[in-house]
This record gives sequence, C-alpha cells and structure tokens, in this order.
Amino acid sequence: MKYKPRALAPRLHRLITTFPVVVVSGARQVGKSTLLDHELSWEKVVFDPATDIEGARADPDLFLNNRPGPLVLDEIQYAPELVAAIKRRVDRTGTPGQFVLTGSQQWAVLKTAGESLAGRVAFLDLEGFSLAESAEQIREDHWLARYLEDPARFVAGGVKRLSLRRTLYEQLWTGSLPFADSLDPELIGEFYRSYLRTYIERDVRLLSDVGDWQQFGRFVQLAAALSAQEVNYSQVGREIGITPQTARRWMAMLMATFQWHEVPGYHGNAIKRISGRAKGYFVDTGLACGLHRISSPAALGGHPLVGALFESAVVAEIRKLAATLATPPVLHHWRSHGGGEVDLLLERDGRLHPIEIKLTTNPTRRDARGITTFRETYPHLNVAPGLIVTPVDSLRPVNGMDVAMPWDAC
Repeated sequence: MKYKPRALAPRLHRLITTFPVVVVSGARQVGKSTLLDHELSWEKVVFDPATDIEGARADPDLFLNNRPGPLVLDEIQYAPELVAAIKRRVDRTGTPGQFVLTGSQQWAVLKTAGESLAGRVAFLDLEGFSLAESAEQIREDHWLARYLEDPARFVAGGVKRLSLRRTLYEQLWTGSLPFADSLDPELIGEFYRSYLRTYIERDVRLLSDVGDWQQFGRFVQLAAALSAQEVNYSQVGREIGITPQTARRWMAMLMATFQWHEVPGYHGNAIKRISGRAKGYFVDTGLACGLHRISSPAALGGHPLVGALFESAVVAEIRKLAATLATPPVLHHWRSHGGGEVDLLLERDGRLHPIEIKLTTNPTRRDARGITTFRETYPHLNVAPGLIVTPVDSLRPVNGMDVAMPWDAC
C-alpha cells in the first residue's frame, strides 16, 4: 500500500523535539504505526495482549535497560506496567525525544501517566485520512485556517476544490481509514466486517466484560444510526432493551476506542432556553455503511441515513483540519427549545464561527436560518460570517452575511 503523507507529521516532529514522551492515539487502522515507520527511524516494539514481549510486563525496568532508545512502544495498552518505569526514567533525565507511545484506547493508566508527567508528555490524536490527505493535496493554509483567521476576507474571496478521485457518495461509503482508501470497492464491505470483529474481540474486550456481545453489536449499529443527533441515553436504552446507565457506559467505550465523539451544546447566557445535550457522531462513515449493510455508493444515495452521514463526514473533516492548527477552535453545537439550530459553532479568539451542513446542491437563504436565529438570540456576541457546507462548486452567497461553500474545499 502506497504511503500518503499525513498533515500531522510536522506537528509530530515538533513535539518530539520538545517533550520526552509523545503519545500517538487513535482508532485501530488509522495509520499510527505507518506514520511512525515513515517519519521516524527509531527502534520499535509492538506489544500483544496474549504474549509478554521480552518480559516487559514482568520486569519493565529490565526491559527498558536493554532498550536504550529512542523507542517507539506500539499498542502500549497491552503493557501498562511500562508506564511507571517510563515515568521514572523521564524524571531522571528529562531529555526530549525518548519515547513515542501508541495506543488505540484512551485508557486510564496512560491518562494517569499524562497527569503525573505534566509538562513532559504531549498527545497527538490521529484520525483517518482527511480529504486532502486522501487526495495528496495537503496545505498548511487550508480553508479552515483561512476562515478562522479572517472570516470576512475568506467569505469575500473564492476557494478551490480538491481533486478527489471519488464522488461524494463513494467517499462516504468508503470512509476514511487508510486501508479502505486503497482497496478495490468490491472488498470494502469485507474489510469493515473484519474490522468490526477485530474491534470488538480485542479493544472492547480489553476495556470491559460486556456480557452480551450480540447485544453490544446491536448497540454499535444503533450508534451508527444515531450519528449527528443529540444523545439521549434513555432513548438509546429503550431501543435495544438496556438501562440508560448501560447505554452511557457502552457509549463511553465507543469514545474510549475512538469510534464515537460528542460535540457539547453551546449555552451562552440563556441557559434555561437552550438544550444542554451533546450531539454525537459516529467517527467513520464507511464503518457506519458497513454496519447497516449499505451495499454500494448508489444504494447510499437513497438511504435515510445519507444526510446524517454527510454531516458526520464534514464534522470529522473539520476536526481533522482543526487538529493541525497551533490554536484549534472549541467545537459546540446550538439548539434552542424554540427550534433554532446551528450544526457547529467554532469558538476562537472570542469569536463564534457558525457552520451549517446541508446535503443539497441548491442552498438558499432558508438553509442559513439557524445562523440568523443565533445572531438574533445573541446580538451581543461576536459572530463571524457563517458557512453552509454543501456539495456546491464554489462559494455562493445565500444572504447578506453567509455563504455556501464546497464540502471538498482546499
């Protein structure tokens, strides 16, 4: 499989020259090991849940004494005993660039080490390919960076589109995992079935004893169907016959293994009038299509989930672009009890940047109604010109303040 450069590679190198320990986290198959293999010439040890590699778990200090480093420790969650030994070693020297740890779980032991190594450890979360990475057209001044820097100038100007080799539906159906990106379409369904089985049998079983694995599989399928909706644990529980507490715990497992993320609601000053629920997103649209047995991009076009999957993909793209910025924005969504709604509010430098996501090639003033309502609700806030991300060819004004923009802008 051909290596495609990653947008976070420059940040990885900056972190290594500054911090003794760098943790590269992300879901299974997002390319953590591949990134490190191509960017670093360090010695690497890959850990396994069944085998104690070189006695690392039994005697971590002896293991490290025989591996002077710098060292990549891959899938470190399978050897948590090493973390304390790494801390002791880093405390003695403090030299940058000693260890890179990778893992496919946001596991408690590593978080504890992060807290105890405050100032000496940095975290890099890697996701699947962004559109620019898939197209091999990475640029530092991507559209999100330009929009956050000077929204008025961005709206007044134009944007170019990426040269994607897939249509919109093909991209949603394929998803963003690097291996899926390289596969023949006939094999993608098989890949995601294998991915789900490996995910449940390795990552989830390591985190918790679920008890009823068939029911948990139904829960994962339900989560994919609920992408781009506000999270209601009571409703989720009723759908498959589990308690709200179990639904919350299982959703936390999806988040801990990078399969689900949530965007908190924006409250402002009118707390009593605003929905406080987070909005949840299934991370990979290709896996979501596989879970719902959507057999082809053409079948996706008429599926009731297509709008939610488009929103999920755009939110994921914005999150990937934001991760490359020195100061990424904070993401919110907004929904009032009166019906006003904005899919995303990006907060940075005291300014709110509203973004709506619509699967239409003919955006109108009506599609910006939520942004207009937000401005009217909070006239005292600094609200930037808004974007409606849609499958259009170029920037297109929809009212006096807001514009529609291509979902595949560069």
